Amino acid sequence: MVIRIEALQADITTLRVDAIVNAANERMLGGGGVDGAIHRAAGPKLFDACRAFPEIRPGVRCPTGEAKITPGFELPAQFVIHTAGPVWQGGSRGEAQLLAHCYRNSLAVASENEVRSIAFPAISTGVYGYPLDKAAEIAVHEVNHFTAVDATIQHVIFACFDRKALDAYRALLGE
Repeated sequence: MVIRIEALQADITTLRVDAIVNAANERMLGGGGVDGAIHRAAGPKLFDACRAFPEIRPGVRCPTGEAKITPGFELPAQFVIHTAGPVWQGGSRGEAQLLAHCYRNSLAVASENEVRSIAFPAISTGVYGYPLDKAAEIAVHEVNHFTAVDATIQHVIFACFDRKALDAYRALLGE
């Protein structure tokens, strides 16, 4: 089976895939950037579904690197997989491992829910400040590694907000 992995310049909230990944914060209650856009597009039921997750510690429903799944509600995607990426602190505080866990855990949750197509934003590269080139390398590596051993997911899209991100992902994908 051929796995299709591609980068597109697109609004992730409009993609017709089984699941989109939300670059959430640990609270899971919406925020800025892609997180806010997904919450607005999905409607108020997404907020309620996220709030239903118990807090592991005060203000934390989804610790950095973990992933949780909710319905997509008003989105074209059936599911939203929420993952909290790391804040860039120079690269010496385990950020790469935490970001890799975001992708691994999101893919594992997708596979457990029989997701065949999934779209990822560039996790942690917005206000969390992760350098785009480093983040894209981790994303592509983790997706390639996961899809080589798990055939559930057949189509992966890296939904790029702008041309700079699109060029970075396409270079890594050989497009």
